[in-house]
Amino acid sequence: MSAVGTLYVVATPIGNLQDITLRALEILKSAHIVAAEDTRNTSHLLGHFGISARLMALHEHNEQLAAPKVIAALQAGKTVALVSDAGTPGVSDPGSLLVRTVRAAGLPVVPLPGPSAVVCALSAAGLDAPHFLFYGFLPSRPASRRKALAALQALPYTLAFYEAPHRIVETVDDLLAVLGGAREIVLARELTKVFESIHGCKLADAPAWLAGDPNRQRGEFVLLVAGAPPAEKEEIGAEAQRILSLLLAELPLKQAVKLAAEISGEKKNALYDLALQLK
Repeated sequence: MSAVGTLYVVATPIGNLQDITLRALEILKSAHIVAAEDTRNTSHLLGHFGISARLMALHEHNEQLAAPKVIAALQAGKTVALVSDAGTPGVSDPGSLLVRTVRAAGLPVVPLPGPSAVVCALSAAGLDAPHFLFYGFLPSRPASRRKALAALQALPYTLAFYEAPHRIVETVDDLLAVLGGAREIVLARELTKVFESIHGCKLADAPAWLAGDPNRQRGEFVLLVAGAPPAEKEEIGAEAQRILSLLLAELPLKQAVKLAAEISGEKKNALYDLALQLK
């Protein structure tokens, strides 16, 4: 029985074709089949590098139907390269269902790292935050979009979104309405392309910046919004601290906190945190 083939998940450039990796070129040249989100776009990419490959369409509308064909090719020993129009397949692009199906069939899946718009934007944003939450595309309907943003409002992480040009204005308006104007936003547009721009400002100033030049509303966007500021710790009065210290000397921590809260009127959670420090 012949050896089974491998599905390679290949990240491709998000704009500048020179960002493709040497390993990606090697796999695309050797693959028996290239499963592409849009065969026309991928034909342009392959033609630029002089690669001739058998293409098959695999996009959000046919992924479930195409998956068995890919599995059959892999079981026949063929190598298949999965690509999206730009960036990494399965990250706000088709491919996840295929990968899950191939893995469930016990066939090998090998990822090739490469371009990712959100990582590209974060690297040039200069936001002082060690953590980020990648959301991808927000809902297109205004009510659903605001509901989604409300669920993210209290998170302390940088929030990362993708957005299309025809929705950028209304999305920024909703970001401002839900998250407030004090947070910093970085609008990264057309990354790695000719008209690339990266602009940072307060959310309160973002709508005016977009309106200041129609060209600022064109292209594919990555939006990075600073996370919620840390909640201010409540100050505990000196008398409450004295009461808590006296009770801790005689009682278990939880009982001391409960009594101190009843006597002083301070919040139990704040007293509990202080008790842990005193202990």
